[in-house]
Amino acid sequence: MASGVGTSTCVAAQVHVPAGDWAAAVTAAAQLLCDAGAVSEHYVERCVEIVHDHGPYIVVAPGIAIAHARPEDGAHELGLSSVSLAAPVRFGHPGNDPVSLVFAFSSPDRDAHVGLVAALARALTAGLADRLRAAPTDDAAVELLRGVTDHE
Repeated sequence: MASGVGTSTCVAAQVHVPAGDWAAAVTAAAQLLCDAGAVSEHYVERCVEIVHDHGPYIVVAPGIAIAHARPEDGAHELGLSSVSLAAPVRFGHPGNDPVSLVFAFSSPDRDAHVGLVAALARALTAGLADRLRAAPTDDAAVELLRGVTDHE
């Protein structure tokens, strides 16, 4: 796992992550933020519980999920992580399964994440998902994410 803290956003990434199911995939992405100090263990748990409670709405595009929880669930700082999965997993989304790339983000308040999510959306439109899936190392994936956070 590679991670780094930019000027205001904690960034972490891991490539070729094995995950037996969607809950393991979400946990892997959110745990990177926990390991970097951006969120608590409770935040990681809540990311999984939210999908259990509300379904696979976090699967936002073909092959891409974005996990998150509320600031009060244990977000300490703004953070963005990604895991590219060793093998895609099904979340139960009717149109966007299977998922091979899972992001997690955290925000210490309700407004801090708006710029980060907008920058992530722009980067995804510009091909970020394919570049992350092709990243050969964790460090290379972190550098790609830093490109997102530098433009938030």
